[in-house]
Amino acid sequence: MASPDQDLAPVLDKDGVRLTVDDTLATVTLTNPAKRNAQSPALWRALTEAGRLLPGSVRVVVLRGEGRSFSAGLDRQMFTPEGIPGEPSFIELARRDDAGLDATIAEFQEAFTWWRRNDIVSIAAVQGHAIGAGFQLALGCDLRVVADDVQFAMRETSLGLVPDLTGTHPLVGLVGYARALEICATGRFVGAAEAVASGLANVAVPGDQLDDAARDLAAALLGAPRDAVVETKALLRGAADRTYDEQRAAERAAQARRLRDLVGVGE
Repeated sequence: MASPDQDLAPVLDKDGVRLTVDDTLATVTLTNPAKRNAQSPALWRALTEAGRLLPGSVRVVVLRGEGRSFSAGLDRQMFTPEGIPGEPSFIELARRDDAGLDATIAEFQEAFTWWRRNDIVSIAAVQGHAIGAGFQLALGCDLRVVADDVQFAMRETSLGLVPDLTGTHPLVGLVGYARALEICATGRFVGAAEAVASGLANVAVPGDQLDDAARDLAAALLGAPRDAVVETKALLRGAADRTYDEQRAAERAAQARRLRDLVGVGE
């Protein structure tokens, strides 16, 4: 199937990341299928830049990967003693002091955080392998549409590391602590049926229907008034950190803003 953004001039096209914008819909595509969209610090910087370049008109962002796999995780060269030329190797990172290492990982994490901004809704369209950093990138989005051949796995623990690209919080929120621990500690694969049943994915479709399914979901999201979607997303994102009564109060405040906006009455 042709790429959904092939006829649009890219806003960004570098280091394995392409961003295109069609009015209210943006598409971020991982563009290194020969390496199964393996991830590197350069790719993370490009993803961060894509988030900063989103025009204010954009309401929905679709994240997809070219080829048979969404993303097979970290570029294996990062695990070699020499690492990737021009990038810090794991050996070099380990030798940094706590503040320096923390700052570096925080910079890497920026590529995974902007997808949950309240002013947009993000959809990951995931096929084939989504391993480690690939799994965490999909978890960074609000919603996940998966192909029936999807294989999620969190392999960091198996390598003696921990998932550190912001995936642990959404994973626990989606499947619960016990299931999240089991998935991470064993490094096993989670297929499409389990992903949907456990809440990791919203829907699974045949692989040749994945892009269409993501576009259909985007269109449905765009059918609702923008401000109502923004307020609703903010309410739902904050619900886990509020008490029941605090959430009730947040609902009342949000509804008051919506009603005043709808009828044109200032606060």
